[in-house]
Amino acid sequence: MTDEHLIQDILNTYRIVAIIGLSKNSNKDSHKVGKYLQDNGFKIIPINPFAEEILGEKSYKNLLEIPLDLQKTIEIIDIFRPSNAIPKIVEDAIKLKEIYGLPCVIWMQLTIINDKAAEIAKKAGFKVVIDRCIKIEHSKILKKRL
Repeated sequence: MTDEHLIQDILNTYRIVAIIGLSKNSNKDSHKVGKYLQDNGFKIIPINPFAEEILGEKSYKNLLEIPLDLQKTIEIIDIFRPSNAIPKIVEDAIKLKEIYGLPCVIWMQLTIINDKAAEIAKKAGFKVVIDRCIKIEHSKILKKRL
């Protein structure tokens, strides 16, 4: 289970999010989350090998195909992919972290759980959130401020 204080710390600290599996389809949850993050001051970097642009941002095939000057700014990797895709994503994230010291967070959206990959990410120094929606968690923080 993810600690509420960890989530609050993440969402109050980091603002640049690579969204893996961000859909062009505005009816999909990943698209709604990406739009919400943009609307709330986050910089998003779409990762979708089947799209050139999503939500006004250039889309990339995977983490390692993002230009170097942008790679080194990624703070959160928000994942909308099946659980069996997580190990490769974590592997790529570790490569970036070894070079730039970033990203800092692996965030697996609702229903996305891969405990083995999460442990590997934690050992590599990542903060890890599993089976939580970044949009829902951020909106909870905003409501607490009111």
